[in-house]
Amino acid sequence: MFEHSSVNLDILKKRAFNLRWATVPEGVIPLTAADPDFPSAPEIAEAIIRFTKDRYLSYGPPAGLPEFKESVASFFTHKRNIPANPEFIFPVDSAAFGIYLTCKTFIMPGDEVIIFDPVDFLFRYSTEAIGGIAVPFAIPAGDTPVDFDKLERLITTKTRMICLCNPLNPTGKVFTKQELLQLGEIACKYNLIILSDEIWSDIVYTPHVFTSIASLNEEIRNQTVTVTGYSKSYGLAGLRIGTVMASNPEHYTLLFAASLHNSTIHGANVLSQVAALTALNDCDYWLKDFVSHLQRMRDLCVSELNAVPGFKCIEPEGCYVAFTNVTGTGRSSKEIHQLLLEEAKVAVVPGAKEWFGEGAEGFIRMSFATSEDILREALSRIKNTIR
Repeated sequence: MFEHSSVNLDILKKRAFNLRWATVPEGVIPLTAADPDFPSAPEIAEAIIRFTKDRYLSYGPPAGLPEFKESVASFFTHKRNIPANPEFIFPVDSAAFGIYLTCKTFIMPGDEVIIFDPVDFLFRYSTEAIGGIAVPFAIPAGDTPVDFDKLERLITTKTRMICLCNPLNPTGKVFTKQELLQLGEIACKYNLIILSDEIWSDIVYTPHVFTSIASLNEEIRNQTVTVTGYSKSYGLAGLRIGTVMASNPEHYTLLFAASLHNSTIHGANVLSQVAALTALNDCDYWLKDFVSHLQRMRDLCVSELNAVPGFKCIEPEGCYVAFTNVTGTGRSSKEIHQLLLEEAKVAVVPGAKEWFGEGAEGFIRMSFATSEDILREALSRIKNTIR
């Protein structure tokens, strides 16, 4: 399923947007947005076809299809060890919207939100779009210990939320159970909401193990809003489907009211819910093979990047992105990005503040969710250009 022959570049060049094949110049290999180059599992397409063949595409329940909510609750209960209640789960039109919705629900203009640095721009964007203040907390790549004393010193009377991205995009860090416990205890001590973004939670490499912070204990669970999605695991980005889950009934009530789902202004596409529940119920085999392929590509990527003069790539524990320190080249992130685009014909994401925060300067990020042939060609071009 993950051989080079599975990658249809003709289709990707028509459909893969967001800095990928459909938007880069001809001849450029895009290792940019974290979106697989492989087609999704066949069961997903078959389920959508079965649903649509009767030609009734009516309104769905505002809080989500019952079978979707049950499937997600089963996933969280059996695979994440969270006693999930389907009544406190609802679909949203992407994990990105779930992040924004949680910020919209729990912070007011002037409130402070602690976000990691570096981290995906959506946390800062969502906080600032509501008038909040994003307070960065440095999380170094690799196994450098997290400074929880420093985290606690960042908390003020205006702090309302801590945003947890686990595994952490762009560094690939997978937080240990002890680290999560320390973070959770701090949040409980100061009565802070924990926004736990777990969209990458399926993409974890041995021997590392993913732990959901809401699984640790009831006190931490009741402070946590868990947001996830299905694009990274199953290649469903274009269907725009995610999930928001609360364990605290009051949190659920506030979140659902803020979502505007009851008004039909917002809501999750019924076909997308069908696709996601099919992925969860029937596509474990596909995900297992995908992660196995990704682990091989991760190893290849790290080995080859560390052979490039001036590059240093710390092995990601999760996610399918390689975060590489390029300061040894004497050039900035944006300069390396431009050099690779123009001369190597490889597109990467520069470690700019607008993408990942100030802590990303001096790094580039590249996705390796592609075939071995495409990845080897891109890495060869990078190596030859920098040399």
